Amino acid sequence: MVVTTGRPPAAHRSGTAPPGIVLVGARGYGLHHRVNIDRLVAAGVCTLTAVVDPTLVTATDDGVPVASDVAAARGHGPVDVVVIAAPIGAHLPLAVAALEAGADVLLEKPPVTTREALATLLDAERRTGRVVQVGFQSLGSGALTAFRDGSLVGSVRSAAAVGTWTRNQAYWDRSAWAGRRRIQGVDVLDGVVTNPLAHAVATALALVGCRRASDVARVEVELYRANDIDGDDTSAVRVTTSAGLEATAALTLCGPSEVLPTVRVRGTEDSAVLHYTADEVTVGGATQTVGRTDLLENLLAHRSSGNDLLVPLGSTGAFVEVLEAVRATEPVRIDHPWVTWEGEGPARRPLVADVEAIVDRAADERALFSEVGAPWAHTRHDEFLQTLRVDGSPVATERDGAAIIASSSPRPYLHPVRTLSGTVLTAHHPADHDWHCGLGVAIPDVEGTNCWGGRTYVHGSGYVWLDDHGRVDVAHSEQHPASASASHGGGGSTQELVWRGHDHTVVLREDRTLTWRGTDTGWELTWSSSFRTPGDAVVHLGGPGSNGRVGAGYGGFFWRFADCTDVVVRTADADGEAAVHGSVAPWVEWSAVFEGAPASVRLEALDHRDPWFVRAAEYPAIGSALAWREPALVHPGVPLVRSFRATITDGTGTGTGTGTGGNTLGR
Repeated sequence: MVVTTGRPPAAHRSGTAPPGIVLVGARGYGLHHRVNIDRLVAAGVCTLTAVVDPTLVTATDDGVPVASDVAAARGHGPVDVVVIAAPIGAHLPLAVAALEAGADVLLEKPPVTTREALATLLDAERRTGRVVQVGFQSLGSGALTAFRDGSLVGSVRSAAAVGTWTRNQAYWDRSAWAGRRRIQGVDVLDGVVTNPLAHAVATALALVGCRRASDVARVEVELYRANDIDGDDTSAVRVTTSAGLEATAALTLCGPSEVLPTVRVRGTEDSAVLHYTADEVTVGGATQTVGRTDLLENLLAHRSSGNDLLVPLGSTGAFVEVLEAVRATEPVRIDHPWVTWEGEGPARRPLVADVEAIVDRAADERALFSEVGAPWAHTRHDEFLQTLRVDGSPVATERDGAAIIASSSPRPYLHPVRTLSGTVLTAHHPADHDWHCGLGVAIPDVEGTNCWGGRTYVHGSGYVWLDDHGRVDVAHSEQHPASASASHGGGGSTQELVWRGHDHTVVLREDRTLTWRGTDTGWELTWSSSFRTPGDAVVHLGGPGSNGRVGAGYGGFFWRFADCTDVVVRTADADGEAAVHGSVAPWVEWSAVFEGAPASVRLEALDHRDPWFVRAAEYPAIGSALAWREPALVHPGVPLVRSFRATITDGTGTGTGTGTGGNTLGR
C-alpha cells in the first residue's frame, strides 16, 4: 500500500542529521520499543531525544531526558518521530498531539477503538501532512508478499487465525485498564481480539486483502469470558470481505498451555500455515523462514527515501471495523460447569473445557463457536420488552433476560436506566457479579431455588455452586400511556411473571406494575411487585441472611449501579455504607459521579419496613432486603406486596452527608 505525503524525504528537508525520536511510554511494551530504538541509535539511524512517562521524573537510568509531553521534549533536541506505547485509551490524544507537533508517529496497536476516532486521526494526518504507522509488527513479514503474489498457495481464498494462550490473574492485575471495555468514559476494549491476539486478527485480514474499512462486507463476533473481567478472553471472529473472501479468528486466553499462534491459509492451489510470530510458512510439510521488516525502520526509511509504509493508518480501517463489532457486543460469561481453575493468587487461571479442540474445529470450518457445538456457547440475545420515556426521552429499557446464562438466573430487568440528561446509572453483567443486571427483583432462595444467580449460600459451607438456578418469565404484559392530565410525560405497564424452579416447575407468581413520570427535578419510577403462591402451600422467600449469614440479607428489589466515584449514601438518620447498611428508614439516597456526570437516586420504601442493603466499597449497589434475618412468607390467597418509588435526578442529591468516607468506586 503506497502512502504519498506530498513532501520530500526528511533527509532532503533537514540535511543529514539523524532524526530524533521521542518514546511515549517507557514501561510494558514500551521496553521492547526502547530496545529497538537503542539498536537503531547504535547503528546511527536515529537519536533518542527524550522519553515521556509519568512514572519517571527527570532522566532514565541511562541518562535519557524525561519530558512531561511531546512539546516539552523539544527542549532536549529534535522531535521527528514519536513512538507511542501508551494505554489504548490514550492513543488518540497522544497521536494527534504528536502529529500537530510536526512529528511522524509509530502508534502501538490497536490505533484507536472506534470508527469515529479513526476518522479523527486520519483527519489529523491530512491536516499536518505527517503520517502514522501502526504497530502490527506481523504485517512487516515477507510472508504477506509471498501469499499476495500467489507463489505459495495460488490466490488466497480464506485465512483462519488460531490462538490458544493462557493468562493468569497477574496479567489482568497489571494495569487499571487491563480487561476493561471502558474506563473513565473512554472505550479501551481490552480483550483477546483487540490486544493480546490482535496480531492474529490483523494478519488474517491482511492475507485476504482486507485492510481498509471499505474492504469489509460483514463482521460477526462471539465474545466470551471466563475471567472476572469486562472484556473477552475466548472469542471467535468472522469477517466476510467485499470480494467474498473470509478471514476468521478463533482465540482464547484460557487454554491449558501456551501455543504459538498461527494463521491457516487456503488458496486456489494449495494450503499453508503461517507461524506469524516466527515468520515461518509451512506448505506441503516443508517449512521456510521468511524475513521481516521492522516497522520503525520502515517509517524512518519512508522519511528519508520515500519507501512505502507497511502499515499506514488507513490500512487499519478493516481492523477497526472488527473493533466496532466487539464494542457493540457484550461478552457472555462462560457458565461455571465448563470452567475449572488452577493455581492461587496471581497464578490463578481458568481453563475452559475442551477449548483447544473447539478452537481447532472453528478454524478448520471457518465458523463461530456456536456453529461447532461449543457446549458453553450462549447466543441468545435480550428482547426489549418496553422503553420507558419521559416527555419523549428514553429513560429506561426493560429486557426479558434471555441473554443471561443459566447460573445467573435469567429474569426481566431494567437496563440502561438513565437520568433525563442521558447519564447511565445501571451496570450490566459486571465482571465481579455477572448476575447483577441493572435494576430489578431477584431472590436468592424461593423454596430452594436460586432466582438471584451465582453460588448459593449454604450455612457452614459458605457459597457453593449448586444445580439450583431458576428463571423468571413474563407471561403477560400490557403498556399504558400517560394520562392526558399529567403535567409531565410518562406511562405505565402491568405484567404477570412466572418464577420457575430449577426443574422448570412454577414456584411463585408475580404481578408487577411500573409507572413513570417526569418531575420538576428529574423523573420518577414507581415499582410494585405483588407475589402470589402457585398453589395451596406457603412459599418461603429467603436468602443468605435468613439462611444464617449475618449482615448479608440481600434479595428483593436491587439496583446495581454503574461504576461511579465520590459516593454519598445516606438516609435521614444515617450517613455512609456502614451506617445505612441494615438500617430501617423510609428512604435511602445514593449520590455519585458517573463518568464525570453527577447524579442521584432517592429510593423510597412504600408501606413496608425492610432493611436497606448497601454496598459501596466492594461494588456500588443498594437494595431492599426482603429476608434480612427471617424468610418472608407468601400465604395462599394473601399476596406479599413490595412497592418502591425511585426519584432520579441529574446533579447531587437533596441533602448533605459524610458519605462513604472517600471511597472511590470502579475497578
